[in-house]
Amino acid sequence: MDEEQKKAYLEKYHRMKEHGEKFYPDAIYKDLLVSFGIFLLLVGLAAFIGVANEPRADPSDSSYVPRPEWYFMFLFQMLKYFPGKLEWIGTAVIPGIAVLALLLLPFYDRSPFRYWKKRKFAVIAMSVIVAGIAALTIIAIVTTPPQADAGATANTLGEQIANGQDLYSINCVQCHGPNGEGGEIKGVEGLEGRVIKPINSQDEMYTRDDETIFNIINYGQPDQGMTPFGKGYGGPLLAGDINSIVTFMRYTWDDRSQLPTESANAVPALGPDQVPSYDVYVAPIFKRNCVSCHRPGQKNNNYTMGSYQEVMTTGDHAPNVKPFDLNSNLLLMLNRQKIEAGGPMPPTHPLDPNLIQIIARWIMGGAPQTADQAKSATPLGGTPAPGGTPAPAATPNATPTP
Repeated sequence: MDEEQKKAYLEKYHRMKEHGEKFYPDAIYKDLLVSFGIFLLLVGLAAFIGVANEPRADPSDSSYVPRPEWYFMFLFQMLKYFPGKLEWIGTAVIPGIAVLALLLLPFYDRSPFRYWKKRKFAVIAMSVIVAGIAALTIIAIVTTPPQADAGATANTLGEQIANGQDLYSINCVQCHGPNGEGGEIKGVEGLEGRVIKPINSQDEMYTRDDETIFNIINYGQPDQGMTPFGKGYGGPLLAGDINSIVTFMRYTWDDRSQLPTESANAVPALGPDQVPSYDVYVAPIFKRNCVSCHRPGQKNNNYTMGSYQEVMTTGDHAPNVKPFDLNSNLLLMLNRQKIEAGGPMPPTHPLDPNLIQIIARWIMGGAPQTADQAKSATPLGGTPAPGGTPAPAATPNATPTP
């Protein structure tokens, strides 16, 4: 820049300075407007888009895919190009050079012009950097594998309690009972005859916080015969599964916790002449009280109860449920009778008589699976009412007595 250009520039600078805006309140006002706009944008993103729910970081879970926040994804992607012993180049050398280049910018970019068209080198360099960051971020998002299933997921507290109840019934009922009442263990190899204290009491729920219960389930209590259930320690449950069980226990047995209006796997009330369906009424009873033993891999005479088809067709003495028949094996065993198909069920304690009554009404209504089939059925195997889908065809094995 020659002296004439310099003089013209200084004159223009002084004229603009004389008629320029004040920092306060003009510049401050503009900054506040922009800041408030950004704040509203962030609130809108949080309210309408939100953040993807991911499991809590668990070093024992090898299936967890670690990833940083989105604004660090470009560095996350860059590390993939410097594996192993070269990581220090991607984590220290390249970022260090970039920061140093910004610090030294006033020393090597001595252009007196502010207009962007006259700062081609700076604009091009910055454009390349921003484009590179954007490209690396997009590549990282696209190529990073999806997060592995963290176990039970739920959108509401009620759903989480329901998930926890299902998981508890599969993994815990055999030893602790369907209601956490404990008692003598039957049918569990290595623990047969051992008496387990209740875990639904105030002594347990008041003195153990959620983290303690989580750790007991996760690590187990080997000295007391309880194996670890956390996947990182050889068990079947992920962190999300264990959290659901803890939530179920807390809201079911701790009278200080208020249960939400939607209860977990609750059995609805039956009308006077209503035939219960498997899907709505019977499945929750089996999940809570039976599935922990009657599933693959357990000693159960090959009678599994995970689905309607299994309940109706499996077992060494199948069928254990005969529509319209009060002498069905399942009903006799629930009424504490010892027959060829097995002994009293559940083995540790009698089932609630109200629940047995629901199962009996279901069988005497033809054992319908769906709610539509149940609407078409009538108690005691009478003629189906008009409308709806007919219940599965079945031949009565015993003449019911009204």
